[in-house]
Amino acid sequence: MPTVCRLFPPPYATVPLHGLYLQQRLHQLGTPLRPLVYANFLASLDGRIALEDNATGHPYLPKSLTTPNDFRLFLELEAQADCLITHGGYLRALHEGRLGNILQIGCHPEHRDLAQWRLDQGLSAQPAIVIASASLDFPMPPSLKANHQAVYIATGRAADPAKMAFWQNQGYEILIVGAERMVAGGPLVRALGDRGYQSLYLIAGPHMLDTMLRDGQLQRLYQTITHQLMGGEAFRTLVPGPVLGPIGHLKLRSLYYDAASHGDAGQWFAQFEQSLQPRI
Repeated sequence: MPTVCRLFPPPYATVPLHGLYLQQRLHQLGTPLRPLVYANFLASLDGRIALEDNATGHPYLPKSLTTPNDFRLFLELEAQADCLITHGGYLRALHEGRLGNILQIGCHPEHRDLAQWRLDQGLSAQPAIVIASASLDFPMPPSLKANHQAVYIATGRAADPAKMAFWQNQGYEILIVGAERMVAGGPLVRALGDRGYQSLYLIAGPHMLDTMLRDGQLQRLYQTITHQLMGGEAFRTLVPGPVLGPIGHLKLRSLYYDAASHGDAGQWFAQFEQSLQPRI
């Protein structure tokens, strides 16, 4: 079984990788009145979370960034969520085969223990899914219906009425959680809390992270930092918007060192918490 070195908080120790994030019991930290909102990102030392394909302009995750250890921890965070927040761009990429399916727990043989872990905690077999979209133009993955997952579509007040009607006619609830076309973090979190959800995992990319930060909703940020300089002239980074100021100030909760994942280069698993209190 893989191990990592705990660098912070002290004391220094070698600990098992499996269960590292499950032991935080995130599913018990939020309530419907104040859901726990957390996100996870993978980045290089020079801040790249994705590069852009020169021919298509589509972002892609370089294979040199990914490791089985990072993926295991991603899934441990996912296993503790009662709701995953994704976006239309991911569903389009999934449909086109540019990204893999991360919408269900326990689909990979080596991680089936996480499906049983959810059931042992009294969670539903699979998390609910929120699809944030301004355009409402995306394919619906058949795996959601096959796994009996609750699905919500989140958009803004100025979204296309015909497209909203299209999805409503197929039985999907539309959450109007933005003044214009874009989804806003605070209204989305409140809408999901009203529906009983209390642990919300953001897998929707940098724009959703940005709105959750600016609305004071993000409470924990997990970041894997690989010890490599990626380069690349066209790339994506964590926060795409204007200067954040104090709302972007975070406190380190934990830091683990994985020396073996990238050959001569290792990676850090870092966890931060928002230094300001979340808004209700």
